[in-house]
Amino acid sequence: MSNIREAVMDLERHAAEQGWDRPLGLYALVPTAELLKAEPGLADLLGLDAPADPDELTPVEQEPLPDGVTLEDALGSILWPEDVAGCALVMERLVVKGSDETLAAGEDPVAEGKQTEEIRMVAGVMRDGARHCAMRMRSHDSEDEVLSGPDLIPALTSALALTLDLDEAEGA
Repeated sequence: MSNIREAVMDLERHAAEQGWDRPLGLYALVPTAELLKAEPGLADLLGLDAPADPDELTPVEQEPLPDGVTLEDALGSILWPEDVAGCALVMERLVVKGSDETLAAGEDPVAEGKQTEEIRMVAGVMRDGARHCAMRMRSHDSEDEVLSGPDLIPALTSALALTLDLDEAEGA
């Protein structure tokens, strides 16, 4: 079984090191051992001096979404090739406190009388159905306050699963 939890948590730590107000990041998750077979020179770049654990995953960052393309449109048009074992997404959103409502582009939370919270979400899904998510609130920006779990952001993991051509009626 793949180590989706560790891949998601590594991406969350990497995003935290980069700071807030970053664009969305989309990643292919590839078994490290397979990646090293195809590109042996990457071992030095990845700092590996021993054979890779068969469950270890390497996130491969994809090109940014083109201007004007929404996440929903992008996810609706992506279908990963078979050699991609999974995928992950890192994104920031402004959410209404006490709900799962995100604010629409251009919506003014003050005018609407809503208190908001900035969050960073990391979600990953594997072809075998495994999934994991992490969430960090800007107001609680420390590693020991990161929330994580397989069902933390079900709508996002379901959308990612569709890009792997997983039948969500069976997998959810």
